[in-house]
Amino acid sequence: MNSKLRDLMPVLVLSGAIALPGCSMFEGSGGGSTNNANRNSRASLEAVLAADEATQRAKLLMASGRLREALTEFEKAVELDPRAVDARIGIGDIYKEEGDFNRAERWYGQAANIGPDVFEAQYAHGLVLQLMQRYAEAIRAYLRALQIDPRSFDANMNVALAFVQVGQPEQGLPYAVRAVRLSPQSGPANYNMGVVYAALSRHEEAITSYRLASEYMGTSPQLLMGIADSQSALGQYVDAARTIERLVATDPSADAFHRLGSSRFRNKEYEASLTAFRQALEFDENHYPALNGVAVCLLNKYLWSEKTDTQALDAAVRAMRQSLRIKRDQPKIIELLTRFG
Repeated sequence: MNSKLRDLMPVLVLSGAIALPGCSMFEGSGGGSTNNANRNSRASLEAVLAADEATQRAKLLMASGRLREALTEFEKAVELDPRAVDARIGIGDIYKEEGDFNRAERWYGQAANIGPDVFEAQYAHGLVLQLMQRYAEAIRAYLRALQIDPRSFDANMNVALAFVQVGQPEQGLPYAVRAVRLSPQSGPANYNMGVVYAALSRHEEAITSYRLASEYMGTSPQLLMGIADSQSALGQYVDAARTIERLVATDPSADAFHRLGSSRFRNKEYEASLTAFRQALEFDENHYPALNGVAVCLLNKYLWSEKTDTQALDAAVRAMRQSLRIKRDQPKIIELLTRFG
């Protein structure tokens, strides 16, 4: 049964129950109340139907890219029917499309409150909360959505990632597994599965999931970085460097060169490591992890020279000071600067 019509049922039932048998004065009074109630019910039904029509017009306008006109129609629907869930979702969709997540969240939240049994409202609210990095709230909204539809692929996949984002990957694992079972050939689902496994330090399984994801969605910078990070965690530094070399060949970035430098360093390729860290800084001079990498390479160079290469020491100290200006809370770098600065 339509939820909006179901909301009208108590009015209809009450209107039929107020006629009282007995003396004529009650009969006359009761009959008038019944007529008023029936008129109110008809007016309410007409408002709901008009709101539905406005909502449908708005959806057509949205589909043709006329967002501002669609917004006007959705707002008209809400004015006609204060319990219009679909119209509120539509308003939220428009604001989300425009990047105004705060307004989108307010409208989705209203829709979720008015329609606690409407999956789309709960899911949309969870998604925008996740985009706003309000991960704990997003999880609660996704779980409400999954109570309505436990087999929702999108809700299972997204809540798994949200659990990783709040530092509870073990809680997200069952949902990531379910998402892959629901759509085994989904690249994003297999990628998220890899993210969950990596967060649980199950890196061999993470690499397997990442590679499966690449079969269905191709390679991407995030996917290659994920593989490289898990390879490094397993001590496979040569393989990690090769993976990152594939990345910097097509999509170079500060993060990619920093990872390449880290892999080279752990594989004791110190000059190559220093070169990679400096390449990272060419992309972003404020990339403090790369500054730290440069500093450590230069400190080693100073120590291997039996403390005669003071130019390397001075450059290392400058790099550490610059890194701390960007991010002060780095105890290890502070310790090194205290020792060598």
